[in-house]
Amino acid sequence: MSNRTLSIDDRLYSYICDVAVNEAELLYQLRMETAELEYSVMQISPEQGQFMSLLIKLMGAKRAIEIGTFTGYSSICIATAMPDDGRLICSDISPQWTAVAEKYWQKAGLTDKIELLTQPAEETLQQLIDAGEEKSFDFIFIDADKQNYIRYYEMSLALLRKGGLIAIDNTLWSGAVADPENNEPGTRAIRRFNEMVQQDERVSKSLVTIGDGLTLILKEFD
Repeated sequence: MSNRTLSIDDRLYSYICDVAVNEAELLYQLRMETAELEYSVMQISPEQGQFMSLLIKLMGAKRAIEIGTFTGYSSICIATAMPDDGRLICSDISPQWTAVAEKYWQKAGLTDKIELLTQPAEETLQQLIDAGEEKSFDFIFIDADKQNYIRYYEMSLALLRKGGLIAIDNTLWSGAVADPENNEPGTRAIRRFNEMVQQDERVSKSLVTIGDGLTLILKEFD
């Protein structure tokens, strides 16, 4: 028994993957291809992808937004978990990375479910707000530039329905947020975001120690 979260070493992590992660072959292939890229560490872990898929199914989510798509692993996890009439809007600024994503969306038969907007995330969110789509989305995943997390969070709350969920990635930032000597811009941005969320009484929240830290936000107001 333990009254705190266990530390996970390589042996325990391998065991978790063996007994609790059922990664589809297509996702494995995508993960291996992404591993060859310079910024491969930006891809979410397979156990996090599976966890997010479970959240989507539990919610019965049909409308979702992804801010920061990279090579498409998380978008496949989200879109696959939604029903046939589900719709996922993806926003990313990199044609190079999203070209990989589009290739795998095609292989997965998900092109009818996913709309890609290759532009800054703030533009995507503002366009949706201007189009009158406030309070109409079930799930939003934020995994983009950390300095804008607070802005993305507030815009996402406007677009999310009451009872909807926001998932924010990298909120442990490889443990750097707990190091007082680390004052890199990304670390400071994540700290500011975590402190803001901790004080936000409009929502319920939980920081899940999966992957690089995944903060879940439940919207509780209209």
